[in-house]
Amino acid sequence: MPSAKSILAASSDVPTLASAKEIDPTADALVVGLVGGDEVEVVSSVLPSAALDEIAAAARALKASAKVGKVTALSVRAEGVPPVVFAAGLGDAISDVTNEDLRQAAGSAARAARGHGNVVFVLAPAGDGKERIPEAAEVALGAGLGGFGALKVSGSGEESDNATDSFAILGAAAEDIERATAIAESVAATRDFINTPPNLLYPETFAARAAELAEAVGVTAEILDDQALRDGGFGGIVGVGQGSTRPPRLLRLTYAPKSEGPTVALVGKGITFDTGGISLKPAAGMEQMTMDMGGAASVIGTVLAAARLGVGVNVTATVPMAENMPGGNSYRPGDVLTMYGGRTVEITNTDAEGRLILADAIVRACEDNPDYLIDTATLTGAQMVALGMRTPGVMGTADFRGRVAALSKEVGENAWEMPLPEELREGLDSKVADMVNSASSRWGGMLVAGLFLREFVSEDLPWAHIDVAGPAFNTGGAWGYYPTGATGVPLRTMLAVLEDVAAKG
Repeated sequence: MPSAKSILAASSDVPTLASAKEIDPTADALVVGLVGGDEVEVVSSVLPSAALDEIAAAARALKASAKVGKVTALSVRAEGVPPVVFAAGLGDAISDVTNEDLRQAAGSAARAARGHGNVVFVLAPAGDGKERIPEAAEVALGAGLGGFGALKVSGSGEESDNATDSFAILGAAAEDIERATAIAESVAATRDFINTPPNLLYPETFAARAAELAEAVGVTAEILDDQALRDGGFGGIVGVGQGSTRPPRLLRLTYAPKSEGPTVALVGKGITFDTGGISLKPAAGMEQMTMDMGGAASVIGTVLAAARLGVGVNVTATVPMAENMPGGNSYRPGDVLTMYGGRTVEITNTDAEGRLILADAIVRACEDNPDYLIDTATLTGAQMVALGMRTPGVMGTADFRGRVAALSKEVGENAWEMPLPEELREGLDSKVADMVNSASSRWGGMLVAGLFLREFVSEDLPWAHIDVAGPAFNTGGAWGYYPTGATGVPLRTMLAVLEDVAAKG
């Protein structure tokens, strides 16, 4: 485990993924699928019949569940089969198994199998494994995401328990493994950023480490420091960050594989710690505000994944970073900030800070004349009230908002379309500035935040805002391919949009 000094330069443990055409009997463990109700069955066309019978008997004896996400560890003594078998639920019937079921089952099994060494996954429901099974790509991705082992700050120098794990996926092709590895490692980098303690990850270190990772995969990075932000008129970022002794930054990433064609602009909220400022948050649970830069982390991770996969679309990322602290120089309720681009905002709540730094970044991103814009943030508690802890809310221009939500459902992040009701806009009117940053009404807080951001988006630009206040950080137990702590949502949604734009324009 890395020390406090080295954690920013470290990478979390992600299992090595490999393809397999047959079961290695010398492997340390095997993952198989279960379907059925009271009488479960093992899903496999490659295991010997005697092994199938033994595994099924052991699963039934232990009353193993075939519910997706449930995993039961079995000890078997069958020829040609590793001694430890993890039986992962796939649902009631093999005909009903979806790609997301496969990903969730593989992720749950990967978490259970961590530390076992060489593990063979036999989860794809068709084929003999000697030829490519398309569903095996989903198994590989779920295993890669689920096998993540979070970094911890330690002075012992010990390795974590899955540092040497290797997951062989029966029926996966080399290209499936390459893709799953690139996505899993990009999600891991995102999770690492979010999980890093805020005394170690603050605007200066966050921007520097992100730039280092980006440049390693051929992405151009530019960092504006606090003086450049003041000189450039980034009033939202400067205002939010001025209460901290650790000044703000603006990171710009450019991935440009095409000389022409569409450009997608990404913007992510990077509040490295949020006390609420003068409008101080309650103490209970404030330690979780280390995750308030989840939007920024996922945008950075998306660019890393796009570059590694060679996605054929140009991408610019504009990532504002600040720490919202109640220092002697903090911005106050009643202040008026002049945002980048000239619009003025009356501050009514310093805990509505994310939209202020996003607004600056959105205006800057729009100066590049992109064809599409996505911004994402852990923006409002109202998102969790409306949609719970696992469902992102998507607002924006109708057609693009719907496209983003549909792609999010395909990859399993399950974003949900939300409206921007015009009658709520009047709540942002100000008597002393162009607008206020937080409406006085408690109703529709997520939608009001979306309306605020819309004011800074160029007219007629297809735009989507993804609120991930709940989904970006799992405060409960691990499930499926999601660990406790940072999840990496909505990286895979944004990557899916980039690939869709590359394919369709």
